[in-house]
Amino acid sequence: MNLCTDQLAMLLASPGQLISISNIASDPLVSAMVDEAATYPMNFGRAEEIYLLAPDLVLAGQYSRGNAVEMLERLGVPVLRLPFAQSMQDVAANMRTIGAALGRDRVGEEMAATFETRLTTLREDVATPLTAALYSANGYTTGEHSLSGQILLAAGFENIATRAGIPYGGVLPMELLIMAEPDLVITSQPYPGASRSEDILKHPAIATLRSHQRRATMSDQQWVCGTPHVLAAVESLVADRRALQEASE
Repeated sequence: MNLCTDQLAMLLASPGQLISISNIASDPLVSAMVDEAATYPMNFGRAEEIYLLAPDLVLAGQYSRGNAVEMLERLGVPVLRLPFAQSMQDVAANMRTIGAALGRDRVGEEMAATFETRLTTLREDVATPLTAALYSANGYTTGEHSLSGQILLAAGFENIATRAGIPYGGVLPMELLIMAEPDLVITSQPYPGASRSEDILKHPAIATLRSHQRRATMSDQQWVCGTPHVLAAVESLVADRRALQEASE
């Protein structure tokens, strides 16, 4: 009943073991496994519908619907609340946790080990890291104590949010962003329709910062959940960093 546990379960469960996933898993704006999700029955996170499925185990996120989770627990349904991944170590740990919960310890261990090996291959020691800024709707950014911040570090970038004193998440004033002059500005992917909160991303100052190869887009499919798909985000940023370095030589 959670996007992130949905995807880990789809990757780790044996055939026939997973009987339902949340409807969010089929949303291409946030889910990296839309095609796989189409093969499972959906639920909408309501306790009543999940209880009627008679599951042996419910996988929920740390911040999943609190009332629904508590009701399921009162009804005697086992629920595993998976903590939100805030580091690469958390990503690997959650793979092992879900694998063990599904009785698929070996598969979970293999997936986590493969993830750690690929991460080590992608992660490079950079003597002088380039700087990058994550900038989303309402000027929101995330620091090094977040999964997106860890993705930046793994790709060899220094996070502007750290300089601004934002270790977790918060609003980065545009003036500070401009004065920091990051080598790369990574903005969030706009959603369909109109949103005043996203207007800041169209500001001329942001457009100037994102010119001359200093631009990238943060895709929620790869950045939001602690799954193997975060490696695609790291790989893309590594390519961006190398391109910037080559352009400056």
